[in-house]
This record gives sequence, structure tokens and C-alpha cells, in this order.
Amino acid sequence: MAAAPSLFKFLLVLLASAVKALDKVPANETFRYVNQGEYGEFINEYDATYRTTLIGTSPFQLMWYNTTPGAYFVALRMGTSRSESVRRWVWEANRGRPVGENATLTFGTDGNLVIAEADGTVAWSTGTANKGVVGLRVLPNGNIVLYDKKDRFLWQSFDHPTDTLMIGQSLPVGGAKKLISRKSISDGSPGPYTLVMGTDSPILYVDASPKPLPYFRYDPDMGYSKTNGRVTFQYNAPDNVSYELTLNGRILTVTKYDSVLSFLRLEPDGDLVIYTYDDRVDYQAWEKTFTLFTPVNFLSACYKPARCGSLGVCDNEMCVGCPTEKGLLGWSASCAPPQRGSCKVGANHKYFKVDGVENFLARYTTALNATGVDDCRRRCSADCKCLGFLFWEEASKCWLAPVLGTLDKVSNPKHVLYIKSK
Repeated sequence: MAAAPSLFKFLLVLLASAVKALDKVPANETFRYVNQGEYGEFINEYDATYRTTLIGTSPFQLMWYNTTPGAYFVALRMGTSRSESVRRWVWEANRGRPVGENATLTFGTDGNLVIAEADGTVAWSTGTANKGVVGLRVLPNGNIVLYDKKDRFLWQSFDHPTDTLMIGQSLPVGGAKKLISRKSISDGSPGPYTLVMGTDSPILYVDASPKPLPYFRYDPDMGYSKTNGRVTFQYNAPDNVSYELTLNGRILTVTKYDSVLSFLRLEPDGDLVIYTYDDRVDYQAWEKTFTLFTPVNFLSACYKPARCGSLGVCDNEMCVGCPTEKGLLGWSASCAPPQRGSCKVGANHKYFKVDGVENFLARYTTALNATGVDDCRRRCSADCKCLGFLFWEEASKCWLAPVLGTLDKVSNPKHVLYIKSK
């Protein structure tokens, strides 16, 4: 007799699935766009070329775009066609999986949004075939949603962030979803920087081996709070005179005009910025209303891991020197740690010293308890991933450095860096 309720539940589930499968997208709301034809004529971020679709809600529109010949993405663009200002890209569907000429963007009666190569190979999809989807909309806040007959969202782009958070978009605490920077202005594939919502505060990380390293962490005592395990980029107009942009209560910036058309982005250089769009004007409609690494926030641009590339001394936000075995030389983009041959653990590595510098490791990672500089040197020599080590001579604090990057010039000459020689 016990099997009867189980059978009944199974039949109910089967019936519900069958009913969902019967819910279809009306034929007149399906679409198929082929990536071909002339490019659009307006100015776009990253100097990208683009082809339009009719999918959108002002000031947002879904497009094909590329910055590299033959490598296209379906992305959401922000900015109106009447504006003479640049249009910016705020979300990508097939990030990291570009498609070629004659690729297709299809939304069929089964409710699945699909990007496929010209030969039919699927590059990306929402995975919503026969799930009860009856339509697609781009909401006024830039969220692309697939909804059922009860107007419930079965899929939304806000759940799949790239490098940008729109107003009302959130990230869960714990890092299950995060912002990942572009690799560069011309390369939109995932880059080395991530924004993760930690248990106490938002944290910025840079890729390193064996694990990412933090290079900025918000002070949890400075107004940051958690709501239902999520952190949301929010807009607030308490008096209709000032307009606040916040992360769960922590005010990032205040503007003098309505800033509801704003987004928070992790830039290719690791900075965190807010862009605000004023749709009332045609010229210079965009303003960068917040930049994290700026003296206004008591954070120098020298605090960014790669402000001076893979190696360089930074002072007053300028790259001023390249450390070498011969001493400090003039900085150029070619400045880099010494190239080393095959690594032998415990080998008698040689080091050269740079006085009066720090990097992000000393600000946001825990120092090793070393008995002295020789102990710190020994630990670095025993680690093939160690490029050098930071050492505070007055406190015997030691940080092994799998990355060097930007070295911030400091007034304390006892804060030093030892770099492995060739």
C-alpha cells in the first residue's frame, strides 16, 4: 500500500512537466538573427564593431559585437542611438566562447535562447527548452528575463554576471557568483581580477598560483551589511536632491542628478568604478561617478597590482622606476621580473634588494613568522612559485611573493623587497 502515494506523486510530477511542455512561446514572439551584413555606425566602447537586433528596451539593446576579427559575442549595449556619446557594454551571453560570421541567435517556441555557430554547433544557451517559458523581455534596469505564463522569471541575465552589476543586481555572499574583469580592452575573455562578496565585506582578488590573492577588502565596520546572504548594488534618492549609489547600505558615491542608470564595473586594470548615464542629454551623457583607487578614497592608484605592469616602483600614482640587479632604472612597459631557468627547490638562489617599498601583499595578506631575513630567503628559495619576498626589518615580518607587480614607494626604508635574480 505504501507504493500508492509514491506513484501518485510521480504522476503529479509527470503531469506538471507535461503541462509545462505545452506552454510555448507564441510564434510571433520567436526570432532568429544571423550575424551578417553591415556594421552599425555609432561609437561603441572598446572601439567595437557591432550588428543590431530589435531586442531591447531603451537605453538597452541586444547586439552582436566584436573587438577581434571573426570573434563575436551577443551582448547588451547601454546608450541611445540619438546620443553622440559612446555606448557601453554591460553584459555578455557567450563570454569566453566567441562565434564566427553567420552565427545565429535564436529564440524558438520551446523557450530556449540559443547562440550557435553557422554549422549549428551550440555555443551558449539559457537551458530553458520546454520549461514553460512563454516570452522574453529586456527590463528597464537592463535585466534580460525569460518568463512563464504567470510572469515568473525562469531565467534572468542578472543571475549570470560578467564584469558588471546593474542597479538592483546582487551577488551572493561566499563567491558562488562573482564579477570577473575583462582580460584587456581588446580581449573580453575572463581576466585576472575578481570581485567576491565575502562573509564580512566585498573583496577584490588577483589571480596567482596556487590561489588568488586579495588586493582590496572593504572595512566591514564602514556601513557594509548583508541582506539574506546577498550584496546588492542599489540606488536611493532620500530627498530627491541627492542620489546615492550603494552596496547594501555602504554609500559609494552621491550624485547631484538622477543616477538610476548606473552600473558598477570591475575594470580590466582591477579598479572598481561606477559609470552613470544621463539620458536627458545627447553630448557627454556618461560620467564616471566613482573610482575606488583614488586619493579621494585614501587609496592610491599605486595600490592596484598591475598599475606598473608585472614590475615597477610607483610613487604619487606614477610609475617611476624599474628594479634591476644594477639598481633602479627608468620604468617602461617592458619592466619585468628576471626570467629564470628551470627551478631547483633549495638551490642557492641569489636576490637583489629594493628599499622602501611595499605591495598589496603587505596590506591584505597575513605575514609569515620568520626568525629573520635568512629564514624568509630560505622559504622563498624552497618555493619555485616565489618570485621574491617582502620583509619588514623592524618586525621580522615576511611575505612570499608569487607575484610582484606594482611596488608602492613608502617612507620607511626598512620595508624592503628581495627579488630572485636570473
